[in-house]
Amino acid sequence: MLNKIWFSLLIFFALLGASINVAASDDVNVYSYRQPFLVKPLFDVFTEKTGINVNVVFAKKGMAERLEREGEYSPADLLLTTDISRLIELKDKGLLQTVQSDELTAAIPAQFKAADDTWYALTTRVRNIYSAKRLGNIDFNYEDLADKKWQGRICTRSGKHPYNVALVASMIADHGEADTLIWLEKVKANLARKPQGSDRAQVQAIHQNLCDVSLGNSYYFGNMIKDEKQKVWADAVNINFPNQKNRGAHVNISGMGMAKYAPNKPNALALMNFLVSEEAQHMYAETNMEYPVRPGVKPSKLVASWGEFKADSLSLEAIAKHRKAALILLDKAQFDL
Repeated sequence: MLNKIWFSLLIFFALLGASINVAASDDVNVYSYRQPFLVKPLFDVFTEKTGINVNVVFAKKGMAERLEREGEYSPADLLLTTDISRLIELKDKGLLQTVQSDELTAAIPAQFKAADDTWYALTTRVRNIYSAKRLGNIDFNYEDLADKKWQGRICTRSGKHPYNVALVASMIADHGEADTLIWLEKVKANLARKPQGSDRAQVQAIHQNLCDVSLGNSYYFGNMIKDEKQKVWADAVNINFPNQKNRGAHVNISGMGMAKYAPNKPNALALMNFLVSEEAQHMYAETNMEYPVRPGVKPSKLVASWGEFKADSLSLEAIAKHRKAALILLDKAQFDL
């Protein structure tokens, strides 16, 4: 009997603790895959303008699993991710809710938001092809990476990294599964080494003459240029925008969605509206070398110096439909083995 009473008290205090979180009205709780140096300056300005405190839990993985464990007692209000695949995972698991506002509608092009308004892009980045400067200027298509002339000359990170999975999904959307599998098998045959490391590690490998070509996101180029130790890597390569004479370069996003059980919904919406404002979009562009998703906000001078480019106009939601097929094809091609 005594044990039952203690158990009831524990449940009561647990629920009381949860209700305290829910009742907080001057806070907004963020779960973020984005790094602190990138988002903290934005949150500081938001707090200064609104008086709303931003509490952040930073993570590299496992956000969906944590939200599932927490269920309806989760303190999370707003979720920030580094790419489309993680947004789709949150949506598919029912961990997001529909959000609408005039600010979001005006700021985010239809290509870069969910049709059901469960997620929105914050920034965009290109999946570029980096090439050794010693090769001179090259007009690349992603399809060209399958050409035998690149045999033993391509470096890349894991094919199953979300950035590469999204690229493969875009190839499926454009060419179909059968031709994409053939492309993957030929690209694998051209690799200089087993897929490994980060996007920056591939540029380092080009600098070290281990390979001539690699795949990498656009913002890494700017970040390497600004890094005293890595600038020599960036100086060894050209950044190329693929498929400029046909469908355009593949573009991925960082994005956000409101948590299904957000206890501070009005504050979360205020933060979402702020993050797509001209001021916040400008800060994003200057801090992380990404392209602002809001039309009319210019990229940083460094990023702009790489030139204008044509982006693939296919919606990310349409590309994301091929994500599972992309993973299956990567296994069939034994890309990472």
